[in-house]
Parts: sequence; structure tokens; C-alpha cells
Amino acid sequence: MTIPTDIRLPATQLAGVSKSYESASGPVPVLREVSLGFPQGAMTAVMGPSGSGKTTLLHCAAGLDRPTGGQVLLGETDLGACDERELTRIRRDRIGFVFQQFNLLPMLTAYENVALPLRLGRRAPKRAVVMEALRQVGLEGKEKRRPAELSGGQQQRVAIARTLVAEPEIVYADEPTGALDTAAGRRVMGLLRQAVDRAGRTVVMVTHDPHAAAWADRVVFLVDGRIVGKLDHPTAEQVAAYISGWDR
Repeated sequence: MTIPTDIRLPATQLAGVSKSYESASGPVPVLREVSLGFPQGAMTAVMGPSGSGKTTLLHCAAGLDRPTGGQVLLGETDLGACDERELTRIRRDRIGFVFQQFNLLPMLTAYENVALPLRLGRRAPKRAVVMEALRQVGLEGKEKRRPAELSGGQQQRVAIARTLVAEPEIVYADEPTGALDTAAGRRVMGLLRQAVDRAGRTVVMVTHDPHAAAWADRVVFLVDGRIVGKLDHPTAEQVAAYISGWDR
């Protein structure tokens, strides 16, 4: 039986989170008292017009940026109470990231890129584990290729394997299909969905694409730094209708 998204325990909880950036004319608010939980073992998509605060929300939730006000909890860990060394360890050991531009190291092979987080975490990467991660994303036989020898979709799949091999509690994905064609984007979303359904991972994804959002268990809509709506078990058509008036 599937547990409804709204009653699952949150992997990450934001309580009254605000974020402002300084400018010559004074503080510019980007997030305005956002309270939101990302349920364990589920995929949440965050959508909003350009400049609505989506990426800032992701960065605050992941400990990449400190909020101006409010609290961010990863499980029972208050990220605001952590110093930079502790945050670095938390991001290395407990959080995974998938970015639009892949962020692979060009001088390393696919195998070496996937093994990297294990080395950084001072865990000896076992070849069988790394190869299984590549197999799960359909890249067996390409482990010796460098990023320049792979397509965009293949590079993103290496990035996903690199993230999942470290078994993070939560994965944050910022426009993971933004640089991909439709077929490659669909395959990447299938891999993220598989990480949720088969491995129980928690995935939080920023996207502008209704078709990508439809893979999520829930879509959260952000406008001018505020949560303005949610959709559970969305279809691409429902999402497209909701955002039809936005200037993206």
C-alpha cells in the first residue's frame, strides 16, 4: 500500500524560511516565510515563474545557502546550527545533487566520476558497486569514456549514478532535464522515479517542464517567494493548466 504523500514524515522541513539579498537600494526579498516539508520516499517538484525563488529554495533546503530567517531541518539536524565544516560533511554524506549542466569532471572517465563521491567520503570504491551504478543507468560498456565522448543524456545519467552511488538521504535536482531533448529527459526522469520507487530515496526537483513535473508525487508552486498552491499526483495537463498564465 502506498502511503499518502501528505502523511509521510518529512526528510527535510522548512519552517518560516525567508531569504533576502543585499542590493544598493536595500534588501531584496527572494523567499518569504516559506513553510514546507519534503516527504520521505517521495518526489516533489517545485515550479514557478522565473525569479520566483525556486533555486534559492533548493539551495536553502540543501544547506548551500543560509536563510535570512526561519529554520531548515534535515531529519532532526538543524542546518542553521551547523558551522561550514559540518555543512560540508552533511552535503557530502547525506545529500545528493543533480544539476542541469551535469558538473562532471572532464578529465575523469565515467567510472571515475561515479566513484568520486565514495573517494571524497573516504570510502574505498568497490568496482562492483560502481559498475552496478552505471549498469542501473544503462551505461555499462561506457565506463572508460570521458564526458566529451558521451551525449548530453548519457552525461546526465553518469551524474545521476554518481549521486545515487553514495546512497544519500535526499537528492536535490535543479532542472535535471533542462539541457536534454525529450527522449533523454524522459529517461532521466525515469531513473529519478526509479530511485524513489525502488530504493526509497527522497527527490526534490526544480523544473519548468510540466512533463517532468508529472513524474512527481506532488508539485509545489512558488510565486514571488511564497507557496501559492500544490497538486498531488499531477498530470502534465493539470500542471500546464495551472501555470498557463505565468511568464516563464
